[in-house]
Amino acid sequence: MSIRRVMPDIRSEAMEESRDFYGLMGFETVMNLGWVMTLASPANPTAQVTFMSHDESAPVVPDMSVEVDDVDAVHAVMLEHGAEIVHPLQDEEWGVRRFFVRDPNGRVVNVLGHRTARG
Repeated sequence: MSIRRVMPDIRSEAMEESRDFYGLMGFETVMNLGWVMTLASPANPTAQVTFMSHDESAPVVPDMSVEVDDVDAVHAVMLEHGAEIVHPLQDEEWGVRRFFVRDPNGRVVNVLGHRTARG
């Protein structure tokens, strides 16, 4: 298992204002589905921040996202160690396979893999 990127997820009711503010630092919009928007550094595309007004298919907005190369393997390890799964492992219509897990601090982590990257 390897980690591809980690990014904070920020609950926001000010999506456009957030885009404009972080744009002042050089971030550019790389994904915007209306309810979720990801900004990235053009010089370092894995330096990202995501803003969410809500989550389209999960009961909570996660605190952070971790993209991995094998989401199924990470899910199996989490289950094996008794971690609290907050949102079940599933394929989403926007091209990711993901699940949410609660860390020991109570933070919700969105663990995901891009289906197209999985081959």
